Amino acid sequence: MPHPLTELAQQRDVLFVGGKGGVGKTAVASALGLTQARAGRRTLVVSTDPAHNLGHLWQREVGDRPVELAPMLRGVEIDPARTTDEHLRAVRATMQRLMPGHLQGEVDKHLELARDAPGTHEAAVLERMAEVVEQRHPDELVIFDTAPSGHTTRLVALPELMQAWTEGLLRRQDRSARFGAALRGLEGDERAAAEVVGSRRLEGSTSVGPRRTQDRRARRDNEIRQVLDRRQQRFRHLREVLQDRTRTGFVIVTAAERLPVLESLELHEQLTRSGMDVAALVVNKRSPADAGELLAARRQVEDGYVAQLGEALPGLPLVEVPLLPGEVVGADGLGVLLEHLT
Repeated sequence: MPHPLTELAQQRDVLFVGGKGGVGKTAVASALGLTQARAGRRTLVVSTDPAHNLGHLWQREVGDRPVELAPMLRGVEIDPARTTDEHLRAVRATMQRLMPGHLQGEVDKHLELARDAPGTHEAAVLERMAEVVEQRHPDELVIFDTAPSGHTTRLVALPELMQAWTEGLLRRQDRSARFGAALRGLEGDERAAAEVVGSRRLEGSTSVGPRRTQDRRARRDNEIRQVLDRRQQRFRHLREVLQDRTRTGFVIVTAAERLPVLESLELHEQLTRSGMDVAALVVNKRSPADAGELLAARRQVEDGYVAQLGEALPGLPLVEVPLLPGEVVGADGLGVLLEHLT
């Protein structure tokens, strides 16, 4: 009978691995990726945690562009600052094309303020995640090694929020376009437009007449619409992938201790409410029962918390991983871990 995690990884296109900080999320994500890579499936492990551990675990430099970790296995550490800079740079380029020259200073000022505004980094990371999902090879497994629970639940909820926000902008843009069309209809022709605006030069130009100005505004409105449509489609697609139980699953990693267990139960509730499929639970670093009185006593305490998880989440596959004697570092260390995950 196949191991539940092996079966899960074989059946899905995207996996998320998350939980409380320090429980071994990166090691589990990497071990799952290594298992699939050794089975011949192309796999990409993506770290979304600002405090990246992927490179440390693999003992090599891992950055914002994919690098090979092992045959058929690549890794990426999303850089929130770099991603935010690229995102704002793209926004600035778009705004420079669409806005009158005399407003460029205001645009730059607002974008600089937005750089450190709450939610900016999360939105930028979400854009990068959407890009990774869009660009994945049809046969590739993408494993997201996520930040601690609170950050992850905010990130998972963002596609719906960003889609709603973009839809609001589209409605506002449509109203603006309709108002502009009605105004142009009232103006009728160039002479009527001149009577409305008087002798004022439109948009700072001495050579552009009212009709050309109207055409420019129409083109600008159309381009704004196209930008917002693309953004809406990207977030809609990501949301659909996240909520598709045949394509995406979430693996919660925890420890058999009070706080990690409580946080895991809360994370499960929040993910389920967001429409994601929590497909498995990994209880990591289980103390041995036959290695002295201290660890045996601790094992008994852990058993109570494992039982609590089983009662609260009946039917959810639960995988227990023992406390390993050495550090989980590099392919050799991961090889020891994946023996308990396959």
